[in-house]
Amino acid sequence: MPENATDGLSFIKPSVRSQTGYTLAAAPARRKLNQNESPFDFPPDLKREVLDRVASQSWQHYPEFTPPDLLAQLADYYGWVPEGVLIGNGSNELIQSTLSVTLGSGDVVVAPSPTFSLYRMLTSVLGGRYVSVSLGDGFVFDIDSLIRMARREGARVIVLNSPNNPTGSELPDGAVERILDSTDALIVCDEAYQEFGGPTAVPLLSYSARLVVLRTFSKALGLAGLRFGLALAHPSVAREIAKGKLPYNVNLVTLQAARTALRHAPMLAARARQVIETRDRFMVRLRQVSGLTVYPTAANFVLIRCRSLPAKELFRRLLDEYGILIRDVSDSAQLADCLRISIGTEEDMDAVLSALQEILGVCPG
Repeated sequence: MPENATDGLSFIKPSVRSQTGYTLAAAPARRKLNQNESPFDFPPDLKREVLDRVASQSWQHYPEFTPPDLLAQLADYYGWVPEGVLIGNGSNELIQSTLSVTLGSGDVVVAPSPTFSLYRMLTSVLGGRYVSVSLGDGFVFDIDSLIRMARREGARVIVLNSPNNPTGSELPDGAVERILDSTDALIVCDEAYQEFGGPTAVPLLSYSARLVVLRTFSKALGLAGLRFGLALAHPSVAREIAKGKLPYNVNLVTLQAARTALRHAPMLAARARQVIETRDRFMVRLRQVSGLTVYPTAANFVLIRCRSLPAKELFRRLLDEYGILIRDVSDSAQLADCLRISIGTEEDMDAVLSALQEILGVCPG
């Protein structure tokens, strides 16, 4: 192997080399609450159903390019038209596809901050310019500032993550329609966590062709390990976004798992409601722990700010002393001393509360 990589690296765009890659090397832990995954595995009988169906198919052939039955299932489930549904290897792929067909060199993407870091990274890789708009006090969406910035910068795309990762903030009712009416940008609503709270922009697909809504099966539906996501858009827009996807991007197993999940959607929706109930009980008790600011959340995670102990020390002690792995997001200036805790089982959340109380104490009264 050559010791000097300069010759090869000279071909990489400076805008790419200046970015930090999206990686997560997590330590093993008894309680894994760092990636906002479902606390419930896909049921064993449904796994068998998926595998039996896959076993009966030929594996030497490519999967269906645009499976009409699955697109019809998805359209029915989300209340849209099959021609306006795109499927992907996780919704992240569809974020990439959407930006790749819309952004040229120097085109502006406007998004709130802090938010999911992938939007900034992809914008830079694609040669665009990323402009962030700080969330307001308590990490609420500042719609007026978003609109002003989009107009001032001539934004081509506005990305809205609601509920927002990592803050849990939800867009206020009517916000997406207002942004559509007040700007000329394409609005991309990433609703990865919408099953846990907040309004959905899906009904507005009938109102404007400048809207793309992204959903995922990785969170509420418990299929993070198989990677399945979708985009909903006006059929004409969907056809163009499809040009940014790789062919045969969703494998045979994932296609069958998605079909099975939709057939059993009521059971999986009940699990999401259980997560919401666990979250709400956890939030009430979490606010009684001393030394923490607890932010409102509409997602399956909660953001806290540590006031009496550095966040990195609390993160380390939870992992080392209690086997609880959460997410340290404190490296961002806006999230100084902040940690994000995914909602797990009732037992998981009891363990988190017990550990926090032992480390930090309980508020008097």
